[in-house]
Amino acid sequence: MFPEILPNEIEKALKEDKQLPIIDVREAEEVAAGKIPGAKHIPLGQVLTRTNELDPNTEYIVVCRSGNRSSLACEWLAGKGFKVKNMAGGMSNWTGDIE
Repeated sequence: MFPEILPNEIEKALKEDKQLPIIDVREAEEVAAGKIPGAKHIPLGQVLTRTNELDPNTEYIVVCRSGNRSSLACEWLAGKGFKVKNMAGGMSNWTGDIE
């Protein structure tokens, strides 16, 4: 299992200039409409083929639209030994800045 983090907790940390490694697993057209500043885009279908881009010593926050795809990505990544947190409610609950 993996922990969850609330969107407002992420927003607060970003406003405090904390560097958060965020992975956005939505599709390209969803990300084009806006993503959390600094988030790395890896579509869900590519998560397991792009683990070489991730540091196993870093804890990642995984994001999607509603929290379902990111939960699946967290399950896959945790199974590969990565440290992950799922953003509860996804971008549907995000009120912070987007890029």
